[in-house]
Amino acid sequence: MLHTLVVGIGRSGRDLHLPVVHRLRESGAGGALFADSAPMGYDALPPPVLDVPAGLEIVPTLAAAAALRDPARTVVHLCTPPTARVPLLHELAALGYRRLLVEKPLGADTATVAELRRARDAYGLDVAVVGPWLHSSLTERLATLVGSGRLGALRRVTVHQRKPRLGRTLRNSSHPTAFDVEPPHSVGVALRLAGGGRVTAAEWSDATDGRRVAPRMGSAGLTLRHDGGVVTTIDCDLVAPVRERSILLEFDAGTALGHYPVSGDDPYGQLRVTPLGMTAEHEIFHDQAMDACLLHAYRAFADGADLAADFELQAHVVELLEQAKRRAEHGEPAGAAAGPGKDGLHAS
Repeated sequence: MLHTLVVGIGRSGRDLHLPVVHRLRESGAGGALFADSAPMGYDALPPPVLDVPAGLEIVPTLAAAAALRDPARTVVHLCTPPTARVPLLHELAALGYRRLLVEKPLGADTATVAELRRARDAYGLDVAVVGPWLHSSLTERLATLVGSGRLGALRRVTVHQRKPRLGRTLRNSSHPTAFDVEPPHSVGVALRLAGGGRVTAAEWSDATDGRRVAPRMGSAGLTLRHDGGVVTTIDCDLVAPVRERSILLEFDAGTALGHYPVSGDDPYGQLRVTPLGMTAEHEIFHDQAMDACLLHAYRAFADGADLAADFELQAHVVELLEQAKRRAEHGEPAGAAAGPGKDGLHAS
């Protein structure tokens, strides 16, 4: 059985990871995966500043957590900003922790990912990356549709990620750019559906309420040309007045329009498949992707599964986002095609 330590008790750790861990424990979905002990939580911000949820045991230091629960039987949820992970990973490894579940994106840039990879190999760590969309029921259906060839060859993927978060953006600077918020989800799905590629165009904008400005946190857009010829366009708007997480696949002989759940309040996905010249087929289904993602990670940790392929896919996501940032900032060539190969500690 595995204990839980959440490092970084911001929105990601507090409102996403912890409720899912509680839900999986209480439902028995993981069988004997989860220990009966309460999840532990650590953040560099002092506890009085934190909004501490029920069912979380706050520890003052990581060393205190290691003394309280066996590190060898603990999964660490690293819910810190992508810029604040390498020193923590070394500290955790020195204390005996070996199973780490890292919030997306894996790192802020390829240099950080390379440091994480070196630390992983040096300490013999098992590192999984949070990628809910990759475990989504919708993504599974889309991957099956692409693989079946039912609608012919896939030609284009278009993703819209619209998320009203201006207030949170102006309060918290845990993300460097809008590319680090929603696009890690969609880029990962694009790689799964169409394979590796390179960024051919990208842009971003600032977020502002007319008085304050959060540079590069308003919107992010990129075009990805896959090695097989498919083109993916991703449009992320973090100052939108409405929520939307949609994906359109265009094939030679039809289309598939999917909608991911926009929040945990209504965990249902939808898919409308329209073969050329035929009536659309509309499906609504339960889609708790975060639950599936965390359950998959805990099972992989318990079974000693090889997580290298997952790590490299997420590393490729970071590489493509880094290409997009360079194009958005300087208009420089984003790089050649490549394959998988001050604040507190919390991210929001």
